[in-house]
Amino acid sequence: MPRLSRGSAVLSLWGLLAWLPADAANENYGSIEEASRLLRVTSTGAMFESATREQAREIIRTYSLIVASSADRSLPRGVRDAIAECYRRNYAWENFAEGIARILSEHLSDREIRLLIGIYQNDGLPPMEIDTFRQTVRKGDAIAAASAEYIYHNSTGCVDSDARLIKRFLNGASRES
Repeated sequence: MPRLSRGSAVLSLWGLLAWLPADAANENYGSIEEASRLLRVTSTGAMFESATREQAREIIRTYSLIVASSADRSLPRGVRDAIAECYRRNYAWENFAEGIARILSEHLSDREIRLLIGIYQNDGLPPMEIDTFRQTVRKGDAIAAASAEYIYHNSTGCVDSDARLIKRFLNGASRES
């Protein structure tokens, strides 16, 4: 379950980066500053945090259903809020933004990054850059995999904390009965 939890938080990032290009062996690496700019222009942080909130809601809903069906109890608001706070804190975009920018800069050249920025800023795709764009798109899977790996290894997760909160609630509720 911890992998599902962490992996699901990454799905929106994968979706965003899936169209991006995989190795920059014969190109200059891009700068972290330009990669950070690309992330800002694409609103990746807002999309990541929105996906994290949605995932936390789904996890809380699942926990609530399990507790209701197995213990005939409703998960109290305080427990649900504490679980949501764990996800908000541990999966905040600022925890990953620099690392994801670094990954982009390792896979994309400044030329490729600027091309993507231009596309996102509605500058269009110049005909002479179509091949560059195609090369860039082919790198998407590697970027998505590296990003998912980075997020997984740089997050503490919330499943253990969630389990402790729910167990504490259930133990307290059973004493009250």
